[in-house]
Amino acid sequence: MEKTALNKNYIVSDQDGNKIVLINDIHFKSRRNINWDKVEDYLKRFIGKSYVIIETTEVVYIASDFPDEYAHSNDTKKARGANEKAKANAISAIQELIEIASDKKETPDYNNRHGNKAKYGWYRYYARFGIPIYDEDDVLERYNIFRTRILIRRDIDGKLYLYDLVTTKKETSKPLESLTVR
Repeated sequence: MEKTALNKNYIVSDQDGNKIVLINDIHFKSRRNINWDKVEDYLKRFIGKSYVIIETTEVVYIASDFPDEYAHSNDTKKARGANEKAKANAISAIQELIEIASDKKETPDYNNRHGNKAKYGWYRYYARFGIPIYDEDDVLERYNIFRTRILIRRDIDGKLYLYDLVTTKKETSKPLESLTVR
């Protein structure tokens, strides 16, 4: 498959029925020198939008604090190599990642660390996404699959707001063998 033929993200299912977003809009090709200010600027286009988590039918809003948190959080500062590149490129699939979020876990705002921003605690979901790997002739070889935790805060207004994608890590256990496109 030619690189130019891919221009949108696809949600597919692996052999176990788990959803994966295949990201084809790669903004950062190198593993070095990710310009996180550019990531933040790109994410500002999502402010004010909302998306629905398919599994729970919950609406998740994008607030003005999301771009800065995503680009400059402690988690982002610790990311290196392929994991850093994956987090930077996940920006083009924010909508799809929210849609396929699964395995909801609720946690409180320990020590009231975030005040009214997370007055009613946090929700953590998991999502998986793939970053394409091309050969020297720009032909798609495979996708490297990553898992990330989607951190969502429950605000004083009762709404859910996307806060960050954390602990983005490459999966090494299961290659994509048979996929079904949604």
